[in-house]
Amino acid sequence: MTSPTTDFTVIGAGIVGLATAYALTRAEPAATVTVIEKERAPARHQTGRNSGVIHSGIYYRPGSLKAEYALAGSAETPKFAAEHGVPHEITGKLIVATTAAELPRLHALVQRGREHGLAVSELGPAQIAAYEPEVAGLAAIHVGSTGICDFGALTAALAVLVTRAGGTIRYGERVTAIEQTAEAEVVVRTVGSQGPARPASTAAPGEPAAAPHRTRVLINCAGLHCDSVARLAGTDPGMRILPFRGEFYELVPERRGLVRGLVYPVPDPDFPFLGVHLTRDVHGGVHLGPNAVPALAREGYRRRDIRLRDLAGTAAFPGTWRIARRHWRHEAGEIRRSLSKRAFTADARRLLPALRPSDLVPAPAGVRAQAVLPDGTLVDDFLFGGSGPFVHVLNAPSPAATAALPIGREVARRALAARAG
Repeated sequence: MTSPTTDFTVIGAGIVGLATAYALTRAEPAATVTVIEKERAPARHQTGRNSGVIHSGIYYRPGSLKAEYALAGSAETPKFAAEHGVPHEITGKLIVATTAAELPRLHALVQRGREHGLAVSELGPAQIAAYEPEVAGLAAIHVGSTGICDFGALTAALAVLVTRAGGTIRYGERVTAIEQTAEAEVVVRTVGSQGPARPASTAAPGEPAAAPHRTRVLINCAGLHCDSVARLAGTDPGMRILPFRGEFYELVPERRGLVRGLVYPVPDPDFPFLGVHLTRDVHGGVHLGPNAVPALAREGYRRRDIRLRDLAGTAAFPGTWRIARRHWRHEAGEIRRSLSKRAFTADARRLLPALRPSDLVPAPAGVRAQAVLPDGTLVDDFLFGGSGPFVHVLNAPSPAATAALPIGREVARRALAARAG
């Protein structure tokens, strides 16, 4: 038995998928919208495992989608959170230079922040101490519009709004096949999710098949599996998702007073990750991290998580080895900090000299879905693709949570155009 044809179907109930569904229900209230999610609840992967920071947009190149959507999202997210009772706070943050070599890059960030119209102030050591008494640095900038948010709770709020508007969320269904019919509709076949997640193209013995789902437009917001879903739809996305595990520590409760708010290092332009930072969350905890190390499974949240199919695909992709040649020195440092708590502590002491290894306990890790091109280039901006009845979100790393509401509107716009075309 096949279910009635819906106007729009979204694969993935992370924050981008549900923001897209929400935008569709607002743009066209009469449209039928379905979300398919393999987990039993929303926000189980990148959305629910990030640092919880509302980013200001200061890091992102003017004219980039990251800059455009982060600037819009940093203004819109707190308003949405306040309206729907989602825990959040505008805290501001410090970006701190700890060496003379970092000072020119810090000054460049000041100029970029001003280009974006952000409230940015330059600080000396005494002013740093006024904000963060335990933080050491030669100079810093304070970015007033940065904040913190419970993005898992925000995603749950989006799920409620989608269902109230008449949308349907089908949890516990994993996509196994996608077919385009002669009637220009899309048929999505799924199975019930039982036990550990498996690759999108395989079913486990005994997993029940759900009724085929028909839709006019299919929207791929599958995050860590977005390239696999694109291939199921017959699209060569021209990239591959490589998973990087972000490992965090948190301060033991009696030492949380070491950090009042958000403290970031000056980013290294030669490395695509921001480095170890200090983040107080909306529930009072303080996280340090992340390390960024290659994960051996798309959902490899622990070192022992290995999925041979994922590992073989990563190893067979030429971009993997080109990245390794380009960034091996940086990555060796990340792996060293991953394996040694003392090495991690020593690195974090550049910002927080009073930190001791005994102050730290492991916190849950996340996995970043990083799109990589065959030549080894890490895609540095949001990336969309698809034609006909398909819209694919192929790269949505940080600041995707901050920018989810404007991203959702953009994806919805593409989906509406796909249905009209």
